[in-house]
Amino acid sequence: MKTFSATPADIEKKWIVVDAEGVVLGRLASIVATRLRGKHKPSFTPHMDMGDNVIIINADKVQMTGKKREENFYWHTGHPGGIKSRTKAQILEGAHPERVVFQAVKRMLPGNRLSRKQLTNLRIYAGGEHPHEAQSPEALDVKSMNSKNTRTAK
Repeated sequence: MKTFSATPADIEKKWIVVDAEGVVLGRLASIVATRLRGKHKPSFTPHMDMGDNVIIINADKVQMTGKKREENFYWHTGHPGGIKSRTKAQILEGAHPERVVFQAVKRMLPGNRLSRKQLTNLRIYAGGEHPHEAQSPEALDVKSMNSKNTRTAK
């Protein structure tokens, strides 16, 4: 038996929509990262972009366990003394709440060129609407996969 290695002709991409309302952030990011890489497919090939196109809606209503809302995101401006930080709660209440979900998914992927290409297949929207109805995405119910995937708001 020879090992199967997918070629670009073998790749079949689907569109998936995920509702993030009430879903725990880390569990959502883990499931989405698996879908983006294509590891859920039996024909997974590590060096090919096998993943699906994923649309996440209601990213501003994502939940976190423990004190994770008060944890900081850090970045550096490049200038001396230029370390900056914001809590996840500040970002979720700000102008771009989808950035919290994006960073969580990005950090679940390996840090290479292929994962940066795979991140272009991810679309995140803070509200419940998205402009990708023409692709007729399938709904992926993350809440019903495991009872630990959801959490009530505090």
